[in-house]
Amino acid sequence: MIIITGGAGMIGSMMAWHLNTHLGRQDLVLVDRITHENQWQNLVHRHYAEYLDKDQLFDFLEDNDDITAVIHMGAISATTERDFNKLVADNMHYSQDLWSWCAEHAVPFFYASSAATYGAGEQGYDDASIANLRPLNGYGYSKHFFDQWVMQQAALQQRNPRHPTPPAWAGFKFFNVYGPNEYHKERMASVAFHTFNQVKETGTMRLFKGTKPGVEDGMQLRDFVYVKDVAEVMAFFLQAALRKQPLANDIYNLGTGQARSFKELASNVMTSMGREPHITYIDMPADLQGKYQYFTQAEMGKLRQAGYDKPFTSLEDGISDYVKNYLLQDDPYA
Repeated sequence: MIIITGGAGMIGSMMAWHLNTHLGRQDLVLVDRITHENQWQNLVHRHYAEYLDKDQLFDFLEDNDDITAVIHMGAISATTERDFNKLVADNMHYSQDLWSWCAEHAVPFFYASSAATYGAGEQGYDDASIANLRPLNGYGYSKHFFDQWVMQQAALQQRNPRHPTPPAWAGFKFFNVYGPNEYHKERMASVAFHTFNQVKETGTMRLFKGTKPGVEDGMQLRDFVYVKDVAEVMAFFLQAALRKQPLANDIYNLGTGQARSFKELASNVMTSMGREPHITYIDMPADLQGKYQYFTQAEMGKLRQAGYDKPFTSLEDGISDYVKNYLLQDDPYA
């Protein structure tokens, strides 16, 4: 069985979608704690063996000896979370406990990191090293903390082969993921989703003014990556682990390697809706000032060196698929 924590979330449920539809796997155990009233709908099209609350997982693991991999997507994902104790419990200690269980039982472990660990990007967005990174918020730090802890475990194992680590593992620094099954995320949903809803309601999309010198209105740049590509990359690592094919255990960027502007993103959404682009520029909220990334672009060389050679979906094609095949449908869930 394959465990997917955060299985009712956007990336977790789309990983289950990929395993169902592309690999024919239904031996999935989805783990989550649903807090949004409509989030359960991320599960309705999935085929899986069991659903568990997050607090039931470790008892389940101890009672089952046929776990073949753990895909750990479950976490507090709101970059605006201010309760650091929650971040410690859910993003740090829970992840450490799950890693340790996988190490003890020789089970492959794959987990969600975040591009938020790069902070404002002063050190660039190169996954060759995680040293000297300075996240801008508690969420980013919680992810960075676990990345650091994982690398410490790997270093201990190199010095002492008896130190337990999972037999195969990888962390993925997700950049700006968009696509189906993000509808429960509210403010944290992608700008693509917000554009679709705002245009339906008001006929325009509100984007931030370019408050930083040299940045024009709406021209803040992000590495937007389609959630189906995210699932494809993780499945590549999962299949290698299940086949016992050697891949480098490491932390990998997961973006496209090509930054695009919010203006381009929003314009593509409106075009896919069959509308002429119309954008209104607004001031940045006070709670984001000083904590806002104006540019992200993943360095993708390490992932390519690991053997992943499939092209990433272009922004135009990803937005077209998302809008036409999901958001414009009566049932938008994958």
